[in-house]
Amino acid sequence: MSDTWDRSTKISSLKETVLRKLCEVLDKSSIRGWRKLGEIVNNDRRFEVSSDHMEMCSLRVLEVGGSPSLMLLRLMGDRGCTVAHLSDYLQTLGNMEALQCLKPQALQILLQPLSVALLCGHNLRLSCLAVGKSAVQYQWFKSGEEVPGGCSPDLLISSAQLKDAGFYICRVNSEDAFEFSQWAQVDVLNVGVSYGQSYHSLDGRLKLAIQPQSQQLRAGEGLHLECGAVGRPIPRYQWHRNGAPLPNATKRKLLIPDVALDHAGRYRCEISSSGERMWTNEVDVSITPRIRVKVSEPEEVSEATGEYFLNSLPEKLYATDKVALLIGNLSYQNHPQLKAPMVDVYELTNLLRQLNFKVVSLLDLTESEMRNAVDEFLLLLHKGVYGLLYYAGHGYENYGNSFMVPVDAPNPYHSANCLCVQSILKLMQEKETGLNVFLLDMCRKRNFHDDSTPNIVLRVTANIVFGYATCQDAEAFELSSTSFINGVFVKFLKKRLLDDEKITVVLDRVAEDMGQFDATRGKQALEIRSSLSERRALTDPIVPGDSLSLAHVHSRQWAKAHELPESTCLSFDCGVQIKLGFAAEFSNVLVIYTHIIKKPVDMTFCQAHVTDFSQDLDVDPKEMNRETPEETGIYLLSSSLPQHCLYTRLSSLQKLREELVFTVCLQGTFASMAEDPPVHWTRSVDIGKPLIARPDLHRPVRRNSCLQTCLMPHSPCHSPGPEHRAHQAPDCGRLFLDVSEHAAGACGVTFGDLSSSPGRFSIPIEAGDDINEVQTVFINSLQLQPQ
Repeated sequence: MSDTWDRSTKISSLKETVLRKLCEVLDKSSIRGWRKLGEIVNNDRRFEVSSDHMEMCSLRVLEVGGSPSLMLLRLMGDRGCTVAHLSDYLQTLGNMEALQCLKPQALQILLQPLSVALLCGHNLRLSCLAVGKSAVQYQWFKSGEEVPGGCSPDLLISSAQLKDAGFYICRVNSEDAFEFSQWAQVDVLNVGVSYGQSYHSLDGRLKLAIQPQSQQLRAGEGLHLECGAVGRPIPRYQWHRNGAPLPNATKRKLLIPDVALDHAGRYRCEISSSGERMWTNEVDVSITPRIRVKVSEPEEVSEATGEYFLNSLPEKLYATDKVALLIGNLSYQNHPQLKAPMVDVYELTNLLRQLNFKVVSLLDLTESEMRNAVDEFLLLLHKGVYGLLYYAGHGYENYGNSFMVPVDAPNPYHSANCLCVQSILKLMQEKETGLNVFLLDMCRKRNFHDDSTPNIVLRVTANIVFGYATCQDAEAFELSSTSFINGVFVKFLKKRLLDDEKITVVLDRVAEDMGQFDATRGKQALEIRSSLSERRALTDPIVPGDSLSLAHVHSRQWAKAHELPESTCLSFDCGVQIKLGFAAEFSNVLVIYTHIIKKPVDMTFCQAHVTDFSQDLDVDPKEMNRETPEETGIYLLSSSLPQHCLYTRLSSLQKLREELVFTVCLQGTFASMAEDPPVHWTRSVDIGKPLIARPDLHRPVRRNSCLQTCLMPHSPCHSPGPEHRAHQAPDCGRLFLDVSEHAAGACGVTFGDLSSSPGRFSIPIEAGDDINEVQTVFINSLQLQPQ
């Protein structure tokens, strides 16, 4: 194997392109594919792959773009498998096509051109870099025509115009070998209004440039909505109507040539690029029907034909407002820890905001904090409001009443230590809400340590929906994993939540999806209880009621939990300027990042970190001021944070009693002081009470709290001695299901995403409908045959 990779190379170190080709070959082969390879590897004790591991690989086919071969190679990589071992296995397997993937290329493209969207008049740069056994030549093409002067690694076009939009590709050759780069799409936006932003320095970040505009149309006319963003790689688009994605509406312009009445609604577009995501403004599209009515007395109308047009709009249910409280408890003090609630709350927050819900999302609340959070939630409710409460964590059900367990609940816990969901419903009923939805992602087993009998008298009202993640007297599961993934309920709920359907229909479909999941079949099934008397949907529009002043007060109350401190620039006497920025991962989790934006030329080292936080927050210094978001525990928000900063994550903001004051410490070293220790400068910063710290959830429970609605003893319940704790029934909490659904890289080796990487003549995913024709014309013009 003198012409192959170094035999000692670990397969976990193989390039993404090599792994992609190898997995494609192994996945598609039924006889000499990954299953047979697994059997061969299992016979080698060094890299034994058990039947459980093979089943884990097989489950990958259930995921979009999932690759069983990738999972198998990842397991082999964890055990130290090298290219030499893999080559021997493939030789035994007899899969020469797969073995060929391990051979190095005589010419290799290291840097692929990236699709880009830019404004008209700005400079365009596309880059392609390759290495070969000798000098490499470059040749750029736009569709099927050669670009004049395009013979260098960088294709530069000064002041790009609309005519420069299109698809570009680069041919590289070295001696007799040649390769083509991936296609790169260039989209040029002609924007007359700057929208108050500067686009001269994109830095690859996604920026909105064109907003859609509201329209009033008659049935039969054409709808034309347009949006646009600039960034690299080129943004992707998905149009939504009334919160639900529109099929095949994935271009900047949404065109419907002949609109009907059911095309009316609220439209907006989701724009994404490289993990970033943003939304355009939501705009109204109203459709006026053309109804011809015959009139018996022509003299009463002005038209000689005896016809005229009437305008009418079908009646539609609406909400006067939409508010949601999402609580995820995972860091329990006396009970098993959980993982999924953090991911579940985060994803549901984003989805509900797309449906125009005002969302407060909170993690790890004590009993008093949960009760006060519910009180704040109730302040947002009034007549006609849609109220939604989602809870993920440990829980139980006694005598038909559900109880949510706070993180500080003793072991064992009683009703006095927990929140009764039916108590909250009783208070919501008094608000005359239009829709009450409870999504309870917790166990419903009987708690034999709690023999109290609730006495909660509920009013007979409609429009109440309960979605229980599991049946009565059963457990709810989260999948065992080394990474953060959804619980079973939200795994399927998030795929249906934006559907423009009656809420009970949505939950019925979620129940059907869960019933098809092999891992929990026979163990967990969604249960729905409803008194819904109307076709209420989470996608219903918001039409403010008569009490506008009250709604305004409530909106300001909700805004307290979402007010971020403004980013600011701090200047130090040494000539350094830093940017102090903030982001919210949850309503009680703040992210602080520092970035050096200016420093003297003779300063060889410069770094700014934050310190001296309030003891209420209990911040671990070892997890502060890290160079990547993940190192400080910021897993869900990491892709949307700016790069090249120091990051700090502050959780449990609800415990903050005073304004948040901290110190920014700057360290610097100058060239003339190379042997001296770094010099320190400090600045004190006061950002007030950010996010959920403003409502003071740490305060004692108020007299009119939900605590008072459940007519049972509420005296504090002390934890029993060790002799009693041993008899705690473990089935009152959320349980783990040992089904491996690891995210990419969860086993310690990151192989990349096989589903989105381009092939030899690959097409960018943002391409238009005619890209196949573009490619065919291009290949024919060069007299090449696709491989």
